[in-house]
Amino acid sequence: MSAATDARVESAVDARAAEVKRLERIDGWKRRLPILPALLFTIFVTQIPFLFTLFYSLTEWRLDTPEPRTFIGLDNYASLPDDKFFRDAAWVTVQMTVGSVLLSLVVGTGLAILLDRKFFGQGFVRTLLITPFLVMPVVAGFLWKTQMFNSTFGVINWFIELLGFEPIEFATRYPLWSVIVVLVWQWSPFMMLIVLAGLQGQDASVLEAARVDGATAWGTFRQITFPQLRPYLELGTLLGAIYLIQVYDHIEVITGGSPASKNLPYYIAQRSIGGGNRFGLASAMAIVVVIASIIIANIGLRVLSGLLEDDS
Repeated sequence: MSAATDARVESAVDARAAEVKRLERIDGWKRRLPILPALLFTIFVTQIPFLFTLFYSLTEWRLDTPEPRTFIGLDNYASLPDDKFFRDAAWVTVQMTVGSVLLSLVVGTGLAILLDRKFFGQGFVRTLLITPFLVMPVVAGFLWKTQMFNSTFGVINWFIELLGFEPIEFATRYPLWSVIVVLVWQWSPFMMLIVLAGLQGQDASVLEAARVDGATAWGTFRQITFPQLRPYLELGTLLGAIYLIQVYDHIEVITGGSPASKNLPYYIAQRSIGGGNRFGLASAMAIVVVIASIIIANIGLRVLSGLLEDDS
């Protein structure tokens, strides 16, 4: 009789536990229901196009021939290592992305430190520093190409001639660095805002205690401020790598796609809508760009995390 009672009690407990789990699932779905339309919309506009791109990358699809689209498996991917122009564009992409992100992060951090204090006209100065990030990429490219880099009436060459040197056609002689300079000019304000948010979120009592203990400004920054900025610097690195690997407008406007400044997005456009008409091959390249952006972002985060751990 006792065993039967124990069995009934255990059965009741199991039933109660199952009912609790069922109610928790129902409650969870009720909480998720309001965001379900947004989730479905996000999946529709991001993942479905990605799946189509993945499918097209497995086909031979051209618009300049009457042949229909045919499935060729991984042949497009297998042909990429033998494509010298693809390898060159990939190397330019790495240099452009890494250089732009790191320099933007350094410049943005410096500007954020300068703004993290009270002074007359602080709001006005902050607005001026944010302005480059609000400029359209095409406009930024034209501005720098015609008003800054131009060898005849560019501002930079005007200073160079004042110093007695010959003017330099930057976009022609240094196409990659010309694009990087414009990207740094435009993205440093973005990094500045992220780092400034971290600086203004510090505990003022901790900084005051460090000053009372005789810590120098550099020591306080290195031992207290810099480690606390870690998540903000990581966020800036991640977002910068994701966005700057996709640069196209600046290259088209400033250099016209010269080989020394042609990155993967620009080369993909040339191989597809730019006249190459190899849409299957271009889709394979686009998948590689997605993978590369993930790799570069993770490498940047790991390197930055290692540096911050060493300083902490």
